[in-house]
Amino acid sequence: MSTKTSEQLEAEAQHLLASFEGKELTRKERLAIPQQEMPAQDPNERRFTMSEVTYGYSEAQARVEAARCLQCKNAPCIEGCPVRINIPAFIQAIEDREYNQSISIIRETNILPAICGRVCPQENQCQEACTVGKVFKDPMQSVSIGRLERFVADRARASAGQDAPAVKPETGKRVAVIGTGPASITVAADLRREGHAVTMLEAFHRPGGVMVYGIPEFRLPKAIVDEEIETLKHMGVEIRTNFLVGRTRKLKDLIAKDGFDAIFIGSGAGLPKFLGIEGENLVGVFSANEYLTRSNMMKAYDRERADTPIFQPRKVAVFGGGNVAMDAARTAVRLGAEEVNVIYRRTRTEMPARVEEVDHAEEEGVRFHFLRSPKRILGDERGRVVGIECLSYELGEPDDSGRRRPVVIPDSESVIEVDTALVSIGNDSHPLITQTTPELETNKWGNIITDDTGRTSMERVYAGGDIVLGAATVILAMGEGRKAADSIHRELSGT
Repeated sequence: MSTKTSEQLEAEAQHLLASFEGKELTRKERLAIPQQEMPAQDPNERRFTMSEVTYGYSEAQARVEAARCLQCKNAPCIEGCPVRINIPAFIQAIEDREYNQSISIIRETNILPAICGRVCPQENQCQEACTVGKVFKDPMQSVSIGRLERFVADRARASAGQDAPAVKPETGKRVAVIGTGPASITVAADLRREGHAVTMLEAFHRPGGVMVYGIPEFRLPKAIVDEEIETLKHMGVEIRTNFLVGRTRKLKDLIAKDGFDAIFIGSGAGLPKFLGIEGENLVGVFSANEYLTRSNMMKAYDRERADTPIFQPRKVAVFGGGNVAMDAARTAVRLGAEEVNVIYRRTRTEMPARVEEVDHAEEEGVRFHFLRSPKRILGDERGRVVGIECLSYELGEPDDSGRRRPVVIPDSESVIEVDTALVSIGNDSHPLITQTTPELETNKWGNIITDDTGRTSMERVYAGGDIVLGAATVILAMGEGRKAADSIHRELSGT
């Protein structure tokens, strides 16, 4: 974790850039260029604001970071990208100061670069495959592909925005897209590009899916999501909000009565899981989903302008180690909690959350309790949370996920005093669509089963994203959407 100011980072970047500007760099010289840190707000200040934590690269920082790319002929980074962005090409364009070309290359396969550049776990995808990281034997030293993607996307947004993708002549075919999250946005954009009429059906009053109700403002400003939704509208995509498929309209009726030629289900995985332990019904226990939705979509943090009720925490426990757990913990900090504890039954190494998010949480004062897990939630005579009784663990052999399995240590109970517990141990798919559509085949977790093309067991019905994968990432959901959109287009066009 760096203590350098934005001004210091910029001065270092300017100095480095001047040292090799206009030179043909060798592989050795490129490898000697240090990775550029991301400028960010001071932790002591950002604890009290919902504004975005990181500032993004300056032009000098982006060009220095781009110069670290080795332009590998086999481009392993592309293989690591779920939507297969031509990563070396867009980075080369940055190095050459061809920023319009750079964003155009990205948008060939990714309609949400400003979003993906902020929230996708590049260290486990494109950057994990990066040759530079392999040279240093550390994926955290790879070329900062996500930060560079964000740089060109933000630059395009700042300079009169990005033109909406071109749309081919109308085909007369109509597609219903259920949900407005990353998978659905990708499907809608790809199919509209091909000239098909697209109608998106959103259960909430505001489109954007998990990017709006799940990811906090300090990590992903909602204005960016709104801009991407506007791009779809400019392309001619219709968006209907407060439309709950399964209640407002059954899935089968969208084809039989409303005349849609195909349907894509991208309704996500928004049904929170709970631990099933004693005390989960006490006052002060919430799913991280509900807590974040109240804060993010309903702006409970803005007490002067929003009337959304939200539990005021004093001492908080967050159960889980993923990105949602980090979002919940850091939101609790900003809502005035005196103490926030993350309880995770493995070690930091096994945490699925992004390293950057864990670092930011620590900087903001969040306490981590590794190798511990709640046994029961303690309450007082009024039924309110007063503490968590935890068990301690040690790591055993790896489980099916490849992570070492936590093994309980007998007689290791201990108590942490809290008044709020946020449960963030994953999500299941909401059962409404599948319960009202028995023809849809699902697995034991309630996820819709599809083939390799995104096709479901129902004719003309496709699915992708979290409703198929379970809780995943924005970019993985987009990859699923791209695959399904191609399949739908082939069916509608008879190719």
